[in-house]
Amino acid sequence: MRVSNACICATVCWLLSISIGQSADWGMKEGTPELKSAGSLAFGPDGILFVGDSKSATIFAIATGDIISDRSYVEIQVSGLNKQIATLLETTPENIAVNDLAVNPLTYAAFLSVTKGKGADATPAIVRVGKSGKLTEVSLKKIPFQKVVLPDAPEDKDVTANGRTRNARNDSITDLAYAEGKVFASGLATGSSPSSVHQIPFPFTEGSAGTSVEIFHGAHGKVESTSAIRTFVPMNINGEPSLLAGFVCTPLVRFPISDLKPAEKTRGTTVAELGNRNQPLDMIAYRKDGHDFLLLSNSARGVMKISTENIARNEGITAPVKDTAGQSYETIKELAGVVQLDRFNDERVLLLVQSPDGSQDLRTVPLP
Repeated sequence: MRVSNACICATVCWLLSISIGQSADWGMKEGTPELKSAGSLAFGPDGILFVGDSKSATIFAIATGDIISDRSYVEIQVSGLNKQIATLLETTPENIAVNDLAVNPLTYAAFLSVTKGKGADATPAIVRVGKSGKLTEVSLKKIPFQKVVLPDAPEDKDVTANGRTRNARNDSITDLAYAEGKVFASGLATGSSPSSVHQIPFPFTEGSAGTSVEIFHGAHGKVESTSAIRTFVPMNINGEPSLLAGFVCTPLVRFPISDLKPAEKTRGTTVAELGNRNQPLDMIAYRKDGHDFLLLSNSARGVMKISTENIARNEGITAPVKDTAGQSYETIKELAGVVQLDRFNDERVLLLVQSPDGSQDLRTVPLP
């Protein structure tokens, strides 16, 4: 979507590229995409769903066929979502994890990436939530798809360092977005500066090495390059295509896309510090009452409505910050428990809300 010529353009930039000069099949071939995991989601042209499979370090482009709708409904309300998904997938709510959600702008249907089971027995699934909150599992058999493998992903193994054991492959893809004919993917790569961003033209040909990204983290008072971006949005900032990215603990950082060159390294501009001991979970950009904002859900600091006013003139944080600094924000107290979100339309946002008892609801509310 193009939003004036001020701060933000293209929160759903894929609209710029729908079906322009492309064949209807987008180079896809019918088959069965063998997903090992299902994490980050994003929509592209013609209802194509991009799925991040961190376990295999692969991005799948899947033609869901979800392209026709009467678009007469303006909300989704599903109570006990995880219980309903468990029933659909013939398991129990304790064995269900909803990893991400994405709204198809063509139909207003919501798509969820789901993990069924735990550990070695875990399997991925994609669930569609349509009109009247009806849930269906998206069949991955004999459907048109493409895939691209990230060539510089970490090895799939546990590594112990500084008393902590983790598998960096699980963070090879932490977020996805489609803009200006490319799929952008954040995550971890190999090397001494593993935080990276890949940008891959679509239709896919082959993957290229990502750009190593580093930031000045005001809460820690130092330059860092080992923590992956957790969520990001593509934006035009004063006409310059950029990414705004959120990191753990919680710096918000601007990266001009022109600086994201494969196999090179770049440092972003830290435009805000939003508080430590916190992980950003999901983020969208939107316009309301003539002003531009970000809406950011967090693990410990609620949902923040962040102003992007004068963000192009923000020279960045380069000194230690005790708590918060940079772009102004307010915490939307009414939006408690939000773990995932996506734009539903120009007036509403779709939220995945988790209650203290573990129950999850899916609902649309007005953009704040």
